Amino acid sequence: MPQLNPNPWFIIMLLTWFTFSLLIQPKLLSFTLPNSPVSKTTTTKPTPWPWPWT
Repeated sequence: MPQLNPNPWFIIMLLTWFTFSLLIQPKLLSFTLPNSPVSKTTTTKPTPWPWPWT
């Protein structure tokens, strides 16, 4: 069975992985998000829930 022979497929897998990690990934990571995350501090204290049975 040829699919059990790792000789040609291992090189193809390595070349694909290196292509992704060295060429494609830096280009994808260079994009900036339109809304950068900011830390929001909550200044209001939440009010407790008015339970009817208390």
